[in-house]
Amino acid sequence: MSIGVPQPLGASVVRAGVNFSVFSPGATRVELLLFERHDAQEPSRVVVLDSEMNRSYDFWHCHVAGLSAGQVYGFRMDGPGGTRETGFRFDRAKVLLDPYARANINSVWDRVGAVGPGDNCASSMRSMVVDLDAYDWEGDRPLRTPLAESVIYEAHVRGLSASPTSGVEHPGTFVGLVQKIPYLKELGITAVELLPVFDFDETQVLRTGPDGTELRNYWGYDPFGFFAPHTGYCADARNCHHITEFRDMVKAMHRAGIEVILDVVFNHTSEGNENGPTISFRGQANEAYYHLWAQDRRHYMDFTGCGNAVNANHPAVAKFIIECLEYWVTEHHVDGFRFDLASELSRGPGGYELEVPPSLWGIELSGILSETKIIAEPWDGSGLYQVGRFPGNRWSQWNGPFRDEVRRFVRGDAGLVGSIATRVGGSRDVFSRSSDLATNGINFITCHDGFTLNDLVSYDTKHNWANGESNADGAGENYSWNCGVEGPTDAEDVERLRVRQIKNLAAILLLSRGVPMILAGDEFRNSQGGNNNAYCQDSALAWLDWDQADKEVEVRGFFQGMIGLRKGVAALRSARFFCGRLNERGLPDVSWHGTALGAPGWDDPQARVLSFTLAGFDGEQDLHVIFNMFHLGLDFEVPAIAGHRWVKTADTAEGTGRDVFAPGSGLPVSGSTIHAHGRSVVVLTALPDDGAI
Repeated sequence: MSIGVPQPLGASVVRAGVNFSVFSPGATRVELLLFERHDAQEPSRVVVLDSEMNRSYDFWHCHVAGLSAGQVYGFRMDGPGGTRETGFRFDRAKVLLDPYARANINSVWDRVGAVGPGDNCASSMRSMVVDLDAYDWEGDRPLRTPLAESVIYEAHVRGLSASPTSGVEHPGTFVGLVQKIPYLKELGITAVELLPVFDFDETQVLRTGPDGTELRNYWGYDPFGFFAPHTGYCADARNCHHITEFRDMVKAMHRAGIEVILDVVFNHTSEGNENGPTISFRGQANEAYYHLWAQDRRHYMDFTGCGNAVNANHPAVAKFIIECLEYWVTEHHVDGFRFDLASELSRGPGGYELEVPPSLWGIELSGILSETKIIAEPWDGSGLYQVGRFPGNRWSQWNGPFRDEVRRFVRGDAGLVGSIATRVGGSRDVFSRSSDLATNGINFITCHDGFTLNDLVSYDTKHNWANGESNADGAGENYSWNCGVEGPTDAEDVERLRVRQIKNLAAILLLSRGVPMILAGDEFRNSQGGNNNAYCQDSALAWLDWDQADKEVEVRGFFQGMIGLRKGVAALRSARFFCGRLNERGLPDVSWHGTALGAPGWDDPQARVLSFTLAGFDGEQDLHVIFNMFHLGLDFEVPAIAGHRWVKTADTAEGTGRDVFAPGSGLPVSGSTIHAHGRSVVVLTALPDDGAI
């Protein structure tokens, strides 16, 4: 063993050996444990680091010759007590993971053994040395698709292909995800946003469900290994294959023109509160990594609802977060990140909101991340709400107002047409800073957290009994409408209305400025039986049912057609807000109407209709769009454009083959009005009046 170097942190294969470095400013003793096998009860070698030779300020480091990739290792640390005053939680008997480990092993892991004081070596998790250079990227690079051109598809790695109906060879894995790429490409999406893929603990039984099923963490929002792909998503996690499988997935996505965005959780860790397990951070630098109550540092501040809150703006923790993101971009070619409960990352000492949080600005200003998409969920679990005022300039933000107001409008709530016009235009009232663009908003109707789109039009109330929490979990207000019957029905009129409502919601999403995000399976009416919080349902309830994709041809075809329409019409993809600019035909970029031209009914408390004309520029086509959320059909005036005629390109009231056409085509429209069925969306396209259809 030799001195080694303090940077980079983690385990690095160098000079015929491995350099180890770990952050622990309060430790007085650090031991590196080397295991011969992943399931060994005890280490085969213990390397004791010298506090004089192997320490540089807050970093402990050493170089061990003869080691190579595949070496299994962990740490033990000791230090001062007095947790109440210091916040230290050293336990020299606990085996600790390397926070920077590229791979972790849980083959002998027992979470209970990590709780409380005492030796857990025989049942500990361990880290593994990885050689990241042993991979051929074949020239692959992040795609850098402009935000304005993006259509995001939010998906769960396991949920996408775990069902036997998926037909993949390795269900529920990165390999299984690759086998679904042809479907994703045909659908037309440009990016997959994957629920957390960082290592998390699936062994913990949260509770037992009403049917006796052991319920565990399914979504993955409880990480412990931030630099390691989740072992459970690998077809063969041994011998570091999970690194290769993840990279193969990214490379295959890129070949298909699809970006990979990761949902990342830096707001809390799997270690929970003072009653949780010691896995890594707590046993190394508890006082740095977490927000602690100043009056009694034994206890954790919790702004996340998950037991602890990461102290993201401590210098070493900010370094950890930024280096982690840069690692996924440089070593795994990831295209972007969505930050769970991102507002927690803006909290400083005492949990107070910082005006200029170092971690968030460090992410924004990182040269390595400069062309990487960064998307915030701009709130946290304790009331900090930053939609439209999230720190930084280039962050995109989940647009909660878009979700809520479009849901209400489509279910038939009156008096919302002004708000809907604002949402269609990119939510300028929300993203109102001078530097903001429409692409600062990620528009969505549904996401993993809540009803699926099918359930949004099939249930008035949540049905979360299977979660074992007496239906007390999950959001109570969903702005849903069951179309007259709660849950599944054989009534054809109800089913037709539900299909139309799904298409209405999809149409408004894809006709609005901003970046649209679709929940996986919504395009074929995937259902969770009314469960709006399936975080613990690793079962058919939460997995995508691919038989539905074959059955629901109409809805799937409509999604595909509307994505194609968005891609084919530049006016739908502008990153800019409407500004009144005139095109070569004298049309302003947008003109608002109701059933009558120029009369949008902004002040009508009973209004349920809105129409608008979008001007095309530089040879692009003009569009006229009608939203009729009244329950009866209505006639709408259509503007006359000199030298042009209208064709109907989309109509949610029509069935397969007539509900959406390719850009620049459709059914001829005659006269100065058009009839829009009750609860429908209609899109017209202006074509040169040359007599051709």
